[in-house]
Amino acid sequence: MRFKPVPEPPADFETLETVYRALPAAVDDVDDCCAHLVEETPPEDREEAATWLTFLRALELAVEESGSFRRRETGSSGDAAEPAVLERERLGRAFRARVDGADAVCAALEDTVEHGSTSPDSQARQDAVEHGPTSPDSQARRDADEPLTVAEVVERLREDGSSDDRRRSGRPRVDPERTERLLEWAVLLGLAERVDDGYRVALTRE
Repeated sequence: MRFKPVPEPPADFETLETVYRALPAAVDDVDDCCAHLVEETPPEDREEAATWLTFLRALELAVEESGSFRRRETGSSGDAAEPAVLERERLGRAFRARVDGADAVCAALEDTVEHGSTSPDSQARQDAVEHGPTSPDSQARRDADEPLTVAEVVERLREDGSSDDRRRSGRPRVDPERTERLLEWAVLLGLAERVDDGYRVALTRE
């Protein structure tokens, strides 16, 4: 099962931990989980809180039971009274597997590493104009380091049709704003890096 709601990415990983830790350990610990998150955490209204709750389900951090939500423990102790320490690697895997479009966005960045950038403004192309052609290996290395803008990622998703939001005919519909949110979450979860106004695969994983 894949989940579509994607909240605005917070400024830091600690905010994700704050929202997670605010979830009740049992569904009957609070009467209204959305209201509880609005009162205790950064989400400002019920709609935003509901988006966060669904997204936390996708990351396997929340469980829905009887129309309400509780915290899902990911640690080995299984102590519901003590929230687990969140692991970026585990969350990154859940993000790609369970959030609609996340794997396609990450794959677009990975494809740049494997095949090089096709951007007409790539640094390798500029170097070739200014200094003459370079070897294929050195060009591929430079292209692989070049970030993709949100627009370039959107275009790749449309071209290869790998987006989970594709349609049967014509080019798949890709929402640029949602794509940018997915890219920012990929950065937050250690799957990507933000470079100037673009994104690339994370060179080092935390």
